[in-house]
Amino acid sequence: MENSTDGAVAAARPASLSPSRASDFMQCPLLYRFRVIDKLPEKPSEAATRGTLVHAVLERLFDAPAAERTAPHAKSLIPGQWDRLREAKPELSELFAEVEGAEAEGGEAAAERLARWLADAERLVERWFTLEDPTRLEPAERELFVQAELESGLRLRGIIDRVDVAPTGEVRIVDYKTGKAPRPEYAEGALFQMKFYALVVWRLKGVVPRRLQLVYLGSGDVITYDPVIADLERVERKLLALWAAIEEATETGDWRPRPTKLCGWCDHQAVCPEFGGTPPPYPLPVRAPESQAAEQGRMGAG
Repeated sequence: MENSTDGAVAAARPASLSPSRASDFMQCPLLYRFRVIDKLPEKPSEAATRGTLVHAVLERLFDAPAAERTAPHAKSLIPGQWDRLREAKPELSELFAEVEGAEAEGGEAAAERLARWLADAERLVERWFTLEDPTRLEPAERELFVQAELESGLRLRGIIDRVDVAPTGEVRIVDYKTGKAPRPEYAEGALFQMKFYALVVWRLKGVVPRRLQLVYLGSGDVITYDPVIADLERVERKLLALWAAIEEATETGDWRPRPTKLCGWCDHQAVCPEFGGTPPPYPLPVRAPESQAAEQGRMGAG
């Protein structure tokens, strides 16, 4: 992708789909546009950054021999991984910057907030040891980037936290979540990401994963699901329909906001029509109105 003269990244049409971006579009098409096409900056959050830190620790833990994969050793990795994260993303230091007058107003000092945040990360790491025994695990892959192209030309991509392969060849896909497990009525949404990964693995290797496993460190729950081909075919049809909607919005520039309770956590309220804002100028060419009308006419005639 080329850089424009003002230093911003040039806009480009969406070229692939990941679980997070698919979820963005289903949650709010305008949010998808802001993140994928406009590439608007977002402030790092304590919760998301803690999740990244915990993931890094659990990934690195398996560098040690099985006997050394203990909770104390895992917790000892936290400071070093936090330093690496800050080196890679200097903006993360802003999370715990001193707020002027915070102590005078009864607020928590930056050092105290950081200490509390790191202690929360330690508790999440410790809880993992009550859910899985790393001394008995030898992951085939960690933080595995996967990508597959469907017959339609749609490219699917993502990063799988852990892949376990049994001696019999059966595959288990594992994903760590630092939040709490959803209520049963929302479990299907949580499994969408895992079925997405299973579809990619199936299309890449011709193997349907034996088990999908979500490990919720925030609540100490483990959710498992054993997919079958019919599941993955349904997910593929859903993704194709989703991609068709994304392509239509890309060509027309019509990205509708979809207000929900999640809007309260959105960084883009200032440019969202639902909050009185105006989105930035659309950076991609749009299909001429007459072309849209002609296409609608063809669809109606069909």
